[in-house]
Amino acid sequence: MSRPPLPVDPIQEAHRQWVGHGWGAVADGMAAVTSLVRAQQIVMARVDEALRPTGLTFSRYELLQLLNFSATGALPMAVASARLQVHPTSVTNSVDRLEAAGLVNRVPHPNDRRATLIEITDAGRTLVAEATGYLNERVFARPELPPERLRTLLQLLAEFRHTAGDFDTGEEPARWAEP
Repeated sequence: MSRPPLPVDPIQEAHRQWVGHGWGAVADGMAAVTSLVRAQQIVMARVDEALRPTGLTFSRYELLQLLNFSATGALPMAVASARLQVHPTSVTNSVDRLEAAGLVNRVPHPNDRRATLIEITDAGRTLVAEATGYLNERVFARPELPPERLRTLLQLLAEFRHTAGDFDTGEEPARWAEP
């Protein structure tokens, strides 16, 4: 259910209040964090709506797509956890649900008896393709910013993530180029 837009930017108003209460030195940081959290809520609502027909959550979609993109259609659970940047328990929970739905299988690792591979099934490939179509059409094709502003946002977020320790390529993040 959608609501009409607010007649005032509540984050800008919070910023004004922060400054008014003597916290001006951190008001921009508060507004940035609050804006990121709100933007994430908006984006996830759109993602959830787009994925609704598939029955997938975004985290399960990401795991299926990671497997779909892998050369063999299978990855060790620890590798999936690292690439998705989530705790191994989260991957285990997603795999449990995807396996129950017939979208992935757990298979023994051919070279390491201690490891288990997650392998996408044909049904998983079909569903992730359908889900990607919905996301491309309903979410990714409409990022709500013109291309040059979107690339600026991508660059700023890459710099933020790099500085926060999210990744380290040994150099500054590459500039986002036109596709």
